[in-house]
Order: sequence, then C-alpha cells, then structure tokens
Amino acid sequence: MSASREPGFHGVFPYLVSPLDAAGGVREGVMVALVERLIAAGVHGLAPLGSTGEFAYLSNDQRLAVARAVIRAAKGRVPVVPGVASTSTADAVAQTRAMVAAGADGILAILDAYFPVGEAGVAAYFTAIAEAAEGLPVVLYTNPNFQRSDLTLPVIDRLSRVPNIRYIKDASSNTGRLLSILNRCGDRIEVFAASAHIPACVMMIGGVGWMAGPACIVPEQSIALYEAARAGDWERAMDLQRPLWRINELFARYSLAACIKAALELQGFEVGDPVAPQTPLDAVARGELAQALGAIGAL
Repeated sequence: MSASREPGFHGVFPYLVSPLDAAGGVREGVMVALVERLIAAGVHGLAPLGSTGEFAYLSNDQRLAVARAVIRAAKGRVPVVPGVASTSTADAVAQTRAMVAAGADGILAILDAYFPVGEAGVAAYFTAIAEAAEGLPVVLYTNPNFQRSDLTLPVIDRLSRVPNIRYIKDASSNTGRLLSILNRCGDRIEVFAASAHIPACVMMIGGVGWMAGPACIVPEQSIALYEAARAGDWERAMDLQRPLWRINELFARYSLAACIKAALELQGFEVGDPVAPQTPLDAVARGELAQALGAIGAL
C-alpha cells in the first residue's frame, strides 16, 4: 500500500476544475501544471469532480478521463479523491469501480436525484458506493442547496457505521448542523469544511480540514489558515480567515466553476470556459475577482 493510501485524510483538498478543450477532451498539460502548482504549495490532497469540477455537466467518459489525468499528475504524492455522482445506484457503483481501477485513493460520494429519494434509498445508495470502493475511504458529500434528497442526521449516523465511510463534507452553510453531526457520530466520521462554511470555525469545533473550490486559487493562504487552526492559534487563524472570506463570498455569488476557472485564467492557467450552458464571468465579475485575489497576494 502506498503512503497516499494510508488512512487519515486531513488538511486542504482543493476541488479541481475540469479543463476541457473545444472537443470536450481533457487539457492534460493544463491539469498537470495545476496539480504541480497545488502540490508545490503544500496541499494535502486533490478532489476532482466535485461541484467546481462540473461533474453534473460531464459524461462518464469525461469524468473518468479527468480523474485519470489527476491521478497521473499526482504520481502518488498526495491522495486523489474523485467524485462519483449519479441518479442511479447501479451507475454510481460502476463509476466507483472504474475510479478504483484507475488508482483513486478514496471516493467523494454524491447523490443526484430527479425525484425525491427516501431515507432508506439514500442510505442504500451510499452503502453501495462504499461496498464498491473496495475498502477505500469514502467521503459523503451533502449540499441541500442543490440536492433534492439530502442526508438527514439519522442517515448520516447510520452511514457512519459503514467501516469505510469515514468523512463528510457538508455544504449546507449551517455550521450548527456540523456540530450536530460530530456530537451524534463521535469519532466514527470526520468533517471537512465546505466553501459555504467559515473554515476556521469548522476546525474550531472539530473539523479536520477544508474541501473546496476556492482552495484551487488560494492554496498557500488556505494552508496557512489550516496550520494556524491545527496549532490552536485562533487569533492568527481569524487574522488569516477575515481577508480570505472575500473569496468565499464571490464563489457563492457567481457560478462555481465559472468563478474558479476565471480566477485560474487570471493566474495564468488556460483552463477554458465552464461547460455550456454555463457562461463565463463577465468583465465586472472578473474585475471583482482580480481585486479580491490581489488583496491577499494571490495575483
């Protein structure tokens, strides 16, 4: 087992964009450059095919191509935890098996739903992914702002008892819900902050890190914040958090992938436009983003 497959995900896991060319293929050179930049900055892992990775707009072939490109670029230096998402349990299981075969170090499990799904169906979906992951760690992803069928506290409690479901990234923006999860599940499951939460606050209540798109464009600042929180230096953590929160605010205001792709373009990475029918940021939004990045030394 490689070092990257040892247990204990923690720290800063940027949600990677999916840089595609006009034909829909992965811009592998751009992906390699981005991965190198992030690993050099000291990130603790990489999460392709999250919301910022536009998973909902990609075919399964494109998703697998993105994951393979990141895994090749990472070269085992940090864990790669790609997203798996579907409205169908069978398809989610097939995706998971493909990601495992490609060399993933864990699975970020997402439930798409057209019709609402009851608690039993939600639990069964994530359990099936965990079984297909062949013992690799599974991170539950929940975002009630986008999902028709959320993970309730009883379902999270139930899933925390599946041996390899060990983490959750909750993007509800309700930090009290995170504390409820920690109180209810104890050490069976660990919590990552999302961009909808204030990372310093999540780590203060027991979170283990930050999985979010903005970490793609401000990795050094994100890592400094994490290190301050891990050291219990909350005064320094908040000094770092206050200016960094502006990036989160813009991320929430504008289309997720469009915002991060625009920022990366400003930083010199030719990641391309968001997948249609999404649209790129306009000049005004790009100006706001450039100003915010410049203010924290990220541009």
